Amino acid sequence: MIRRAKPLPPVAVLVMAIVAALAIPVPAEAIPAFARRYRFSCTTCHAPFPRLKPFGQEFGGRGFALDPGAEPARASIDVGDPLLELPREFPLSLRFDAFGTVSDRSPELDFQTPWVFKLLAGGKIADKVGFFAYYILEQGEPGKIEDAYIQLSDVFGLPVNVLAGQFQISDPIAKRELRLERLDYQILATRVGQSVVDLTYDRGVALTTDVGPVAALASVTNGNGIEGAEGGRFDTDSFKNVALHVAGDVGPVRIGAFGFWGRQRRDGVNDTIVYWGPQAGVSFAEKLHLSAVYLERRDSNPRFGPANEDLVTRGGFVEALALPTGPDGRWAVVALYNLVRSDDDAADAESAALALQWLFRRNVRLTAEVDRDFDADAWTGSLGTIAAF
Repeated sequence: MIRRAKPLPPVAVLVMAIVAALAIPVPAEAIPAFARRYRFSCTTCHAPFPRLKPFGQEFGGRGFALDPGAEPARASIDVGDPLLELPREFPLSLRFDAFGTVSDRSPELDFQTPWVFKLLAGGKIADKVGFFAYYILEQGEPGKIEDAYIQLSDVFGLPVNVLAGQFQISDPIAKRELRLERLDYQILATRVGQSVVDLTYDRGVALTTDVGPVAALASVTNGNGIEGAEGGRFDTDSFKNVALHVAGDVGPVRIGAFGFWGRQRRDGVNDTIVYWGPQAGVSFAEKLHLSAVYLERRDSNPRFGPANEDLVTRGGFVEALALPTGPDGRWAVVALYNLVRSDDDAADAESAALALQWLFRRNVRLTAEVDRDFDADAWTGSLGTIAAF
């Protein structure tokens, strides 16, 4: 039996439309290798790591390079060939996440270590050319490559960057890989019926531009994630998915809008997927950041049955980040609330998280978090560390 999606409470919609995540114009995840290359502290790009400051976002937007003319000579090896630029130190870094958890389900105590192990590499490889990639072992599963792309900056002298490879479609909305809490932004990873389409990882091409107060990102992707090739091809049908994100500043508030159209084909049956939704974000004296996103998803036939079965999914999240001692301080408090309601009961989600974080060192973060799953009437508490070096 299909239950029609309940509209979100008006108050929730209003809050999500007023407060939202600061838009990030291009995918970027600074790593300790960049600190070694440039002799910078982690605070140059992060507050706290892995959350990016504006400088970190701009650094990533230039293909992981400083402003023209600011690159230190020591960062590269002079091989006597103007067409070859090699970093003096190979840009390799590690990230290690480990937790102990308690919950109201069996087992009540669980040692989750390592929860995440990442091997990251990235940086400038030529003038206005950068790359970024990482290999991850997560939750004890076999390792895989997630983000992996080449980025060209200021193509043909225009304020346009081109990115090609694997990336998350949701990056301009909110970067899942850079969130401070363990709980995910659930609407971005929600799938409906048997469709494999969501707003996480995919393969394709993205174009970004930032002219004046307006930033835009457009992407074209395969539409079936980053699974292995079948018959020598990554894409499994003849369709491509397209997305557009536009954001701009209105006083202290940054407002954005997202749209997506895609189609998936299985056994001769099509499912057309459309997303749309607003976001906005505001910061107060660099100590309090409020964020929220609202998205609506419509599927024409996500169960790929003989007759079209229109399903609607609505949801979003609200997030608050407090830095009581400022962006370069050692303390952070973060709260997150998710709500997803769908005609597909399995896609429903309502959850919340509250986390207290302390920087033991700039690259070692201790965290205590309590998560609540309202639909499952369950809670989880965790204590752990995130280290990068």
